[in-house]
Amino acid sequence: MQRSDEEIYEEQERRRIQARRERRRKRRKQQIIFRAVTFIVFFLALLLIVMLVHKVAEKSAAEEAVVSEPVKYVEESPDFAVELLTVNEYSRPGTELAQVNGIVVHYTANPGTTAEQNRSYFESLAETGETHASSHFIIGISGEIIQCIPCNEVSYASNDRNSDTISVECCIPDESGKFTDETYQSLVELVAWLMGRYDLTTDDVIRHYDVTGKDCPKYFVENSKAWSDFKTDLLTYIDTYGIEKTQEIN
Repeated sequence: MQRSDEEIYEEQERRRIQARRERRRKRRKQQIIFRAVTFIVFFLALLLIVMLVHKVAEKSAAEEAVVSEPVKYVEESPDFAVELLTVNEYSRPGTELAQVNGIVVHYTANPGTTAEQNRSYFESLAETGETHASSHFIIGISGEIIQCIPCNEVSYASNDRNSDTISVECCIPDESGKFTDETYQSLVELVAWLMGRYDLTTDDVIRHYDVTGKDCPKYFVENSKAWSDFKTDLLTYIDTYGIEKTQEIN
């Protein structure tokens, strides 16, 4: 039995309607997938940006903590023995140090020796003349501090920076070059006091390595984090034991 034209038309119309509905469902599905993918990409991009910003902020905060200028200064010096070298051309030239622009940290490179023994070596150079060497301060393995040269005179320790820096030699117990806890604590206290006395920041505290590239002080050169931690400890010590900068330091 043949269908009438009207029936054929209605069947075609139903198919067209069904096809349109199928296309609309397909478009809606594609739109949903597209929106979902767009949202995921946007979310991941936003998350990445937040992580990068957070990382940069942390790095900036860490750098600022290391190099920031203290708002306090340590008024009281740590205990140290004053055993000045004899004025001589090899270890204490007696040359005026017109201005202090920095503090240079060194290590003795002779494991097991005491501050007194290193001071005696500097003194002996007046007789032997074998080299030019000295330091303003020497810190021993037990944390004892000896001043060898007045802070207003030049020492022979830091090459091109002899003329504007104060040098601090640190004794070591072994070949690793790592300071004992006692030596480290005395170094923090001494350098923190010197920073206040000469209105210096942690930027002005350097290693002998930073002047010449020499592996000195060995442990701080080979362990950059230990050097960064040292500067942080300086700021912590100053903040804990310092007083406000309300007047000129004598």
